[in-house]
Amino acid sequence: MATSTINQLPIIASITKSEQIGAVLKSRVQRVNLMTGDILKLSGIVRDLHQAGKKVYVHIEMVNGIGRDNSAIQYLADTFMIDGIISTKTNAIAAARKAGIRSIQRIFAIDTAAVDSAIKMVGQSHPDEVEIMPGLMPRVIKEVKARIKQPLIVGGLIRSEEEIREMLGSGADYVSIGDARFWQ
Repeated sequence: MATSTINQLPIIASITKSEQIGAVLKSRVQRVNLMTGDILKLSGIVRDLHQAGKKVYVHIEMVNGIGRDNSAIQYLADTFMIDGIISTKTNAIAAARKAGIRSIQRIFAIDTAAVDSAIKMVGQSHPDEVEIMPGLMPRVIKEVKARIKQPLIVGGLIRSEEEIREMLGSGADYVSIGDARFWQ
């Protein structure tokens, strides 16, 4: 894979293991979706990522020790100065807006009913961006993109530059990926 071509792709580093933090600190990606760790280590992780010039979005359902209510999200914004949250919960998306931070609503496309329900949730919660999982669904990506107004992030099961390009060609605005090879 040619490094010069991957640098031009809109990649979000998806951190699912603490061992990945060193690689993302050295990477050229500008955005990080943090989906590991706990509230006790969050301050140092966010500080290091910010010092490296990264925007940090915390998945509130995957980082341990974080509540899912308005107070918890306000605390994350005020104490850790995170750039945004990721959540499947519409109330968390509203709390992020109230706290003055960005939000990504994560939706799962397991069947037609789930996609229709997710579109309704997005219409009610008004997140800044939407992430659809899994990411390898060109037809579903096109359909969802046509029905929402927010930027669309795809993630999950993507393993090659060809797949990244295919998802972007299907309408995705960003690709969230945990493989550090694509962060450079």
